[in-house]
Amino acid sequence: MTAERRQADQPGLQECHDDVCITCSDAAVTVTVVRLLDDDLAIVATDQGEEEVSVALVTAQAGDTILVHAREAIAVVRT
Repeated sequence: MTAERRQADQPGLQECHDDVCITCSDAAVTVTVVRLLDDDLAIVATDQGEEEVSVALVTAQAGDTILVHAREAIAVVRT
């Protein structure tokens, strides 16, 4: 899904700047799952706003704190 389509489908999402979102940086970041979407995706709360990430590799629920790198959740660190 393109950034433009994500923005149109989820108007509250933070737009990526310079093709880099907070969850796409070189470092993994902790974020909070706001809600789960279809296709192993989730909306997460970051310091910069909400973003869409994949949760295909973890078992996460709304409210969980997850570790994300390159828009992919790689661990659940707090439930």
